[in-house]
Amino acid sequence: MSELVGIDVGGTFTDLFYTRDGLPDVVIKVPSTPDDPSAGLSNALEVAEVDMKALDLIVHGTTIATNAVIERKGARCALVTTRGFRDVLEIGRRDRPSMYGLTGTHEPLIPREHRFEVDERLGATGEVVTALDETQVRALAQTLTDEGFESVVVCFIHAYANPAHELRTAELLREVNPSWEVVTSHRVCNEYFEFERTSTAVVQGYLQPLVSGYAGRLRDRLHNVGYAGDTLIMQSSGGVIPLAQVGERAAHIVRSGPAAGVMAGAAFAADAGFAHVITGDMGGTSFDVAVVIDGEPKVSGTTKLDFRIPLKLPMIDVHTIGAGGGSIAWIDRGGILQVGPQSAGAQPGPAAYGRGGNRPTVTDANVVLGRINWQSPIGKTSRDALDYDAAKQVIGELGAQLGLGLEQTADAILTVVNQNMAGRTRLLSVEQGLDPRDFALVCFGGAGPLHGAAIMREVGLMNMLVPPSPGVICAIGCCIADIRHNYSQTFERPVDDFSIGEIDAVLAGQAATGLTELEEGSAELGTPTVSHTANMCYLGQIHALRVPVEQGWSAEQITQAFEHVYKNEFGNTLGTIAAIIVGLETTVTAAPPVKAQRVARELVQTDAVAAARRPVYFGGWRDAAIYTRDTLLPGMRFSGPAVVEQADATTVIEPDMNVHVDGFGNLIVGESK
Repeated sequence: MSELVGIDVGGTFTDLFYTRDGLPDVVIKVPSTPDDPSAGLSNALEVAEVDMKALDLIVHGTTIATNAVIERKGARCALVTTRGFRDVLEIGRRDRPSMYGLTGTHEPLIPREHRFEVDERLGATGEVVTALDETQVRALAQTLTDEGFESVVVCFIHAYANPAHELRTAELLREVNPSWEVVTSHRVCNEYFEFERTSTAVVQGYLQPLVSGYAGRLRDRLHNVGYAGDTLIMQSSGGVIPLAQVGERAAHIVRSGPAAGVMAGAAFAADAGFAHVITGDMGGTSFDVAVVIDGEPKVSGTTKLDFRIPLKLPMIDVHTIGAGGGSIAWIDRGGILQVGPQSAGAQPGPAAYGRGGNRPTVTDANVVLGRINWQSPIGKTSRDALDYDAAKQVIGELGAQLGLGLEQTADAILTVVNQNMAGRTRLLSVEQGLDPRDFALVCFGGAGPLHGAAIMREVGLMNMLVPPSPGVICAIGCCIADIRHNYSQTFERPVDDFSIGEIDAVLAGQAATGLTELEEGSAELGTPTVSHTANMCYLGQIHALRVPVEQGWSAEQITQAFEHVYKNEFGNTLGTIAAIIVGLETTVTAAPPVKAQRVARELVQTDAVAAARRPVYFGGWRDAAIYTRDTLLPGMRFSGPAVVEQADATTVIEPDMNVHVDGFGNLIVGESK
């Protein structure tokens, strides 16, 4: 019997999904422990009563890197760069925090006084213009040691074309202080665009000591409870890596949990026959939305983590806003009701949780309106009912300021947060030229199914899909992901300027590096697969498209593939203008030894039977059917207004909506015709 655990540590809850022989066994949610996320992880394993000695694999999604960047709690890090490039992080792209304002703040991860210059210079093709001054580097290394830096980032101009100076500088730094975490930019991002490459290397250096320390603590915790198997960590690209390698790839896990959710959402949607979907993950603190087309999540080559902090690594394109169950409702100075981005978090949480929260939240509004059953425990560790009176009190106090009654105030809170989430969903669909009527919404997270029907109706999506265990879908995503390594190299040359052998040599080298890293991981893997991509554009363009290519292709084949992708994206091509290969990328993947499975069951031909009925507010109190998720078998049907309850989430079905359960146990929601 194979046993697998997926664990996703969120801002409010830590979710666990436990499978035996690939089939679901245990699903739980426990409060997160922000001070030490590994403690929340071990708590979840303890509550789930997992036999650690029998467990084969743990796959883990974590927010430790995300939180460190947001809260500026990374390592004390220094930057060593080419003379004249100390201020690249401030200069950036000449953008500004507010589109319509000329003021704002920028807090770089490495302040100016921690950035140092040395004499060296390479040309754009890698030729040495100014030799590296090794005497300066040695003297600087001693200064950095005296000032107590934990890590050092080395980023020289044009190092993507020739890493020799970066490698030599790293060697000299380690000679002076072997305990340093030394990061070289070409190892993190071997591409041009000086600002983005510097920023990406800085993110890695800022996070590496923190993530390495977390990996060590987690390894020790698991060892102490008798676990001897492998542990894999979710990356922002949708793949996983061994725990032993996560420190050196710290920048790759900045959006670990949300990526897992998108991967799971795409998989469940494919089972249900939906190729085009929008995933919406609403947890305790945020709402994450992403687009999946033809079963593949949209991947971005550059993601902005904060103002002037771009990360130039392949990441699933997830957009996040501060809209979650714990988002706080408040009144701005204009007297307008706002919801979020401030959150009550895991501690103290919403007032209804009874942990001392005294401000109105989205969860409190759902409790007051009967959408969440306050008498039913949430998650396996909740022993008591929610504090309904506390929820009423904080909502009532806000209503007194607005001049609204209790139900109207709670309904206004939901309206505002739903509009915020619908607006972000439109940003990724309508404003990108996509017709929402071609997409289904896959809604998950502890709070997602509570609001999915409202978002679906507001945006104009045709269907909503709620997976079987929506509250722990990010943990499930960890359990279905492959191990993945990505590599890139900038060239910026016309297609005709390459020989087939030159392109093949680069792609083969990247593939060999990936296969070696797979072998270095301790997990037993399936047969590796290798895929290649060329980033291409027309001469004179700045932005490139990712074009699937293969080794051995001629210049004509590569050009034809580019024109096909370009035409699909823009509707035409630019004729005789030269096609440019900006860079080459390789992805190496392999399946871990154990993965979760999704098995279709035989459909029954019967209507669902409600377990109870209660009043639920939909612009007014309505008598709603209450269903227990475990009793909804594949093939069953029912209509709204209704509420579906389960341990990890609650699903609200609005009036005039129909629901059927498909063979995989998904709830498929659509408008009544």
